[in-house]
Amino acid sequence: MAGQRVPMKEPVCLIENDSDGKLRVVRSALDILDQIDQHVVVVAVVGLYRTGKSYLMNKLAGERKGFALGATIQSKTKGIWMWCVPHPEKRDHTLVLLDTEGLGDVEKGDEKNDNWIFSLAVLLSSTLVYNSMGTIDNNALEKLHYVTELTEHIKVKSNQRDGEESSEYLRYFPSFVWTVRDFTLTLEVDGRPITANEYLENALKLRTGHSKKDQAYNLPRSCLRNYFSPRWCFVFERPASGDKMRRMEELTDADLEPAFVEQAKEFCDHVFNEAKTKTLKQGLKVTGRLLGNLAETYVSAIRSGQIPCLDNAVLALAQIENSSAIERARAHYQKGMADWVAFPTETQEELSEVHAVMEKEAVAIFINNSFKDEDQKYQLELMKLLQEEYEKICERNYKESQKACESKIECIFAPLEEKIRDVSYMTPGGYKEYCNDLKLATSEYRSEGGRGVKAEEVLKEYLERKASIGQTILSADQSLTEAEQRAEAEQAKREASERENRAMEEQLVVQERLRADQQRTYEENVNQLMERMERDSRNAIAEHDRVLQARLKEQNDLLQQGFDDRAHQMQREIDALKGAKAQEEEKKPSFMSTALDTVGTAATLFLPGILPKVGGMAVKWLSKWF
Repeated sequence: MAGQRVPMKEPVCLIENDSDGKLRVVRSALDILDQIDQHVVVVAVVGLYRTGKSYLMNKLAGERKGFALGATIQSKTKGIWMWCVPHPEKRDHTLVLLDTEGLGDVEKGDEKNDNWIFSLAVLLSSTLVYNSMGTIDNNALEKLHYVTELTEHIKVKSNQRDGEESSEYLRYFPSFVWTVRDFTLTLEVDGRPITANEYLENALKLRTGHSKKDQAYNLPRSCLRNYFSPRWCFVFERPASGDKMRRMEELTDADLEPAFVEQAKEFCDHVFNEAKTKTLKQGLKVTGRLLGNLAETYVSAIRSGQIPCLDNAVLALAQIENSSAIERARAHYQKGMADWVAFPTETQEELSEVHAVMEKEAVAIFINNSFKDEDQKYQLELMKLLQEEYEKICERNYKESQKACESKIECIFAPLEEKIRDVSYMTPGGYKEYCNDLKLATSEYRSEGGRGVKAEEVLKEYLERKASIGQTILSADQSLTEAEQRAEAEQAKREASERENRAMEEQLVVQERLRADQQRTYEENVNQLMERMERDSRNAIAEHDRVLQARLKEQNDLLQQGFDDRAHQMQREIDALKGAKAQEEEKKPSFMSTALDTVGTAATLFLPGILPKVGGMAVKWLSKWF
């Protein structure tokens, strides 16, 4: 997907607080996202205020300046700021960087706002970066209490029960990166060197015991382990001395500590290579436009006092995106036909071939930009609209053909018309001269190009109007005997019948072509629908696999750490995941068959030329996939 990217020289505010203190999405930022057709990798950074979050985001953007760094104890970033830049590794992607206002700002003192900012960062990102200072100890984890409150601020389903399995959140939440700034410890445990990732996992180990103190200790750790997978950690030494730290925007890498520069590079390389495309349910890849709609949907829920619901957001977005996908597909078809069709086309087949190409591309645009098209409602609407567009184009082609043919007849038959007006044929032998001139003009007309699909019909209608004149000339020709006149009259009838047959054959060819076009329309839509459903099914199964593997790993870790009870409790969740995966695999053939029958039955209403017995067609198409 090549798509369109929008150059941004500096960040803009995406979500801010209005005069009433409520969050709102900034229209100008949405306008930027609305122009981005590329898929997006969304990296959001969160953390306590004055911990250097903005510096990391500027590094990811490849700039020293951009997100405000600030050199005082005051937090500079308010709300959520956005910077869209070309992805340095994925040429067909845009990297969307989201810098959030510092959490726990004593001047602001709005815990509720902090929770919503944190929750929105989770909802909008594909990779969440949590930035902190010093070490990952119990104090640092207690400050990350926002993660323990996520289930109070985000729902997966509208009818969600308390205590919903954490796998439901794991399915939708971003990957997690903990960045530790000004890190001075040695990475080792019991004298053994460890990696930063191992350092994080070691810090997330649970404590045995059932006291309130043990539960409070385990809560943030359990939430991180249950909600976010995969997880990574990066540690950074202090970048420079105090004086230089106050001038970070002015410094180059040469002015910073070499170890810090290398650590920052490793972090950026990781994000560029490991951060995934933002996706929704069943692996739907998010574009900039869709990300903007997501932000609006979530913030609208928050403003109305509701808890953002992932399933509801997907349903709302599906209506917006599917309607938009129809319009984009139709616009592409209309433009393509306007660009490539020169009226009149010489044959219906010539028009049909352009239609086939543009229709295929239009259906692909719809398929690639639509999702959750329940009962194929939107795809059927598109099929109907494109058929109507094609019918309009065919009608115009007929009219343009008729105009072109009439113009050519007027020019080619002009000498014959002049002789008729001059009564030049009303002499002995005039009928044969008239027939000869008529034959020559007809031959010349048929040798002309640019007549289009009504060439014979227009000629037939013209010559039918001349039949009475020919009969008059024949009757007046005294050089012919009565027998010869009868023979000429019979010849004229045979020629008229031949022209009638040629005109009918011409129209039959057009009608057969149109019926073939309708059949091809059906088959093209079914083909692409099957491919989309197969892809959605693969994505759903892959999603089940990813979550299942994460839960199995967590269960194994719990067993190794001596939490047998927790591990056994998790088995119910694992069994449910296995069952859901098995159901997805089992329902695929019947679901696809139902979808095919739906498309076929509905399509017969506006594509009367398609083959009957839709159920048989379903079997035919399903046999290609199973």
